[in-house]
Amino acid sequence: MFAKLPQTLTAPFGLLTDEAKLAFRSRPQGISKLYTTRHIAETDSYWDQYFALFDTPSDVFSLISTHDIRRALLDSPENVATLIRVVTSRLFNLVSDHTFPSAPPASMASYATSFMKTSSTERNATKEVLNSLRVLQRVLPVVFEVEGESNAFELEVLWKKVEVDDEIVPTATEQAPQFVIEDDDDGSESGHDSNTQSQTPQPKRKKTLPSLGEKLFTCVNDLLFCCGFSLPTKIQVDHYKINYVIWEKGIGSTTDPGPNHAYDSNKTEVLRLLLILLSRQIYIPPAALFTHPSFYTLHVVRKTPRRDVLTLLCSLLNTVINSATTSNMTIASVAGKVPYNHLVFKGEDSRTALVGMCLQVLCVLLDFQSGPARDVVSDSGDAAISSSPTTQTNAFRYFLAKLHRTQDFAFILSGIIAILEQQLAISNNLLPGSRKSVPYVPETIVLFWKIIELNKKFRAYLLDSDKAVDVLAYLLCYSLEIKDKPQQHGLCRALSYIIQTLSAESAFGNKLSSPINIQIPTKWVSQGASHGTAGDFMITSIYSIIATTSGSLNSIYPALIIALANAAPYFKNLSVVASNRLLQLFTSFSNPLFLLSDESHPRLLFLMLEVFNSVIFHHLSDNPNLLYAVITAQKTFEELGTFTLARGLREIQRVQRIKEEQASKAERDRKDGPQQERASVESAHQEKLRLLKNESDPAFTIALDIESTSFSGEDLEAGLGGHEQPETRLLTSSPSENSPTTSTGTITAASEKARGKMKARRSMSSDTINGDRMAAAGVGRNGFLPTQEWVTSWQQGLPLDTVMLVISELLPKIQNLQAGRQKANSAGAITDFLQSVTLTDVLPPAPALYPRRFVWSDASIVWLTSLIWGGVYVHGMSPLGIWNLTNVRLFFVKHTQPQQRQITDTMSSVVGGLFSPTRQRPERSSNQ
Repeated sequence: MFAKLPQTLTAPFGLLTDEAKLAFRSRPQGISKLYTTRHIAETDSYWDQYFALFDTPSDVFSLISTHDIRRALLDSPENVATLIRVVTSRLFNLVSDHTFPSAPPASMASYATSFMKTSSTERNATKEVLNSLRVLQRVLPVVFEVEGESNAFELEVLWKKVEVDDEIVPTATEQAPQFVIEDDDDGSESGHDSNTQSQTPQPKRKKTLPSLGEKLFTCVNDLLFCCGFSLPTKIQVDHYKINYVIWEKGIGSTTDPGPNHAYDSNKTEVLRLLLILLSRQIYIPPAALFTHPSFYTLHVVRKTPRRDVLTLLCSLLNTVINSATTSNMTIASVAGKVPYNHLVFKGEDSRTALVGMCLQVLCVLLDFQSGPARDVVSDSGDAAISSSPTTQTNAFRYFLAKLHRTQDFAFILSGIIAILEQQLAISNNLLPGSRKSVPYVPETIVLFWKIIELNKKFRAYLLDSDKAVDVLAYLLCYSLEIKDKPQQHGLCRALSYIIQTLSAESAFGNKLSSPINIQIPTKWVSQGASHGTAGDFMITSIYSIIATTSGSLNSIYPALIIALANAAPYFKNLSVVASNRLLQLFTSFSNPLFLLSDESHPRLLFLMLEVFNSVIFHHLSDNPNLLYAVITAQKTFEELGTFTLARGLREIQRVQRIKEEQASKAERDRKDGPQQERASVESAHQEKLRLLKNESDPAFTIALDIESTSFSGEDLEAGLGGHEQPETRLLTSSPSENSPTTSTGTITAASEKARGKMKARRSMSSDTINGDRMAAAGVGRNGFLPTQEWVTSWQQGLPLDTVMLVISELLPKIQNLQAGRQKANSAGAITDFLQSVTLTDVLPPAPALYPRRFVWSDASIVWLTSLIWGGVYVHGMSPLGIWNLTNVRLFFVKHTQPQQRQITDTMSSVVGGLFSPTRQRPERSSNQ
């Protein structure tokens, strides 16, 4: 009696039972029948369970595995085709049925009953529609993966068109008018009209019906604007439940129906299927991306009617932009603000999921440029050749480029800034890790890039507004936040291209002298630069990105340095810290080990010289700190003028030899020398160095300071190294007041001695030459071998003349000022002198400004497409695993084992790492 009691209880109530779901995996009539039984008929009752069994997306993705679909495609492909036809047919019929959509639950009681099994006599049309969408979401990625580039199965099932007699078509043509509204002037944009017009040469007795794929896209669009399913029922007109109205207020709409949990979830389900249909692109290798475009994405961007494009584009944009400014109070929104709540409750609320899905669909549609969807190249008559979208290539890109209302620009800009501000506030929280990062910040940045790329009027509006400086600061702060995360380096590269794009505009340069209005986290503000201008923060941030990434971001160095070169003509009143950072970048790029290690590295040095030249030509007297830093680095500039391969290799060997000696001495002292004796020797050595420094000739002070900023070989191989020493050198610690004649004589003597050494070394033997050749082979990376001819090719083209002319004119005058004043007053006198200096009679005319703009190429388009789809793939991994275990060809998927965090690590991060080893020994972390 008691053995049957659980069955008796669960049978009428069905509370939390999964018997049918478990049986679906184990019974012969379950999923196994799909690949064990051939030719299942479309009318078989077997297919009914696919519409009524599942309750959530997780049910579908857990009960139907990719292995099941892949095995069915190999053993019984006709069953997979039948499954797709049955599911889509049921979906089309349900959408037009009067029972759909079912009334959503409106109370806690109805919400509780959703956990129970409904009676078999009741039919839930909304549940069947959702399950149809979910089954397609599960099946289609495996179909795409197996087919690859040879898409015979897809063409037969989804894209095959059938010719029928004209008398049989009235049921299909009843819906035709809703797809051609407002599309009379450009008929080729209508999906149904385009197919009809393509058959005009044939007799009118026959008519071509839309393919299954075309009808599926039409159904998806209808579901996104279905009253009672994705839109409020109050906006339904008569019995027409499909109403193409914009979801939220913003662009093109002033009405706001308000958020609804059920509607948001349904929209997310439909958009997920749309995104999966568009994901056919990721199963195409990069080399074939332009020659084998996705039929699905081509149909959406080229065949969707204008009304549907505009309504969907505005709906997606408004949902994203309103996400950070919405004021609705829900349980999920309140709980999300509780510190460390995300560590307890996993997942995300329906609103966050919808916003993320909208952003992913937007980025994919606005990025697509394969095959006939490529932008049309137009020659405007000048040297620049531009390309722009049309309604025949990509309607979404075209209509985004056509936005022009000022209120729409203000709406978009405020929403994007609000999302970036929200993320910055999380990063600047007093409790580390207490709030979850905004999950869709990368997609927001890509969307912002697409808007400023496509819409020139929006770009002009942004740069003319007061928010331009804030946007720059947000982008730089986010770059600083993610620069140490290898999985985010692709986004760092995108950010560098965005900054380069903005820096090419003169309006951007005019804003660089403005102060930054947002609250910059203290960890990203250099000492003495807390109240600097946007130009100061731009320089210090780019320096930090390059100096602290250990060479892992070499690919973005050119874009960042180009941004500095573009902005340099507008630099004014640069601080001591920013000037020092520019000099450190130049010093590191001029290091022989860095110069000779890669063929592209001399270009960075060339760009840094352009930065100095631009400041000298356009704002010489407005930047006394940078001017003085350039003058003190005269030795580095002079050595560049006479740089040779042999000298560079000798310098590299000298530095390596010193490092080896220091390492061996430290190891020997650690093993042999007593602790107290070592300490006394080190203190005596330090005292001797201090006395020698005080009594040394002041002529070498400048050279010594510059030498102290030089970086070791390993650090320069990584990009930059030791970076805090020279901060106190500029102006505040000027050379002492000794005779300029003595200083000049000493420098001249040193130069003569160096020349003598050079002449002596030129008569080296063949063995030494062979040794240098071997050393050069060891310096170059990735098989690169530097030669003297290569060195000469770029060394002679370095723009050193302007800088050397300024040094020769101003260095003697500064030395005279230092000789005639006390040390405490010399800094102020030098600053006043440099602020009043004019060299217009000495310098040549300033060259015309030619900013280097970011230019799209096939390689960059493929890279950004891979970046966008890589982010979509990662988002889809949890919780559903949409594309997991499928053979993605567009990019490489690398799986790593997640590291389990220990309780002590979590507590350490909570309290700010007060007891962590890195906090107790900061000197070790800085050297790593």
